Amino acid sequence: MSATDPSALTLSPREQEVLAHLAQGCTYRIIARRMGLSPHTVDTYVRRLRGKTGLVNRIQLAHLAFQLGYGPGY
Repeated sequence: MSATDPSALTLSPREQEVLAHLAQGCTYRIIARRMGLSPHTVDTYVRRLRGKTGLVNRIQLAHLAFQLGYGPGY
């Protein structure tokens, strides 16, 4: 991922949804409940997002979500 062009990312719809929930400050458990998944599956999506983006934590992913327009009201 280019730090200057986050829009170049190719994210699945589920990854986009997880990013949107992270931007809203949701925990894995809340995300899991909202998406009908297990917390373990949410963790898997977050790990995939970190792998695709090179980011290392949820705060950085939430920041990316805002850059991509996945903030509250997505």
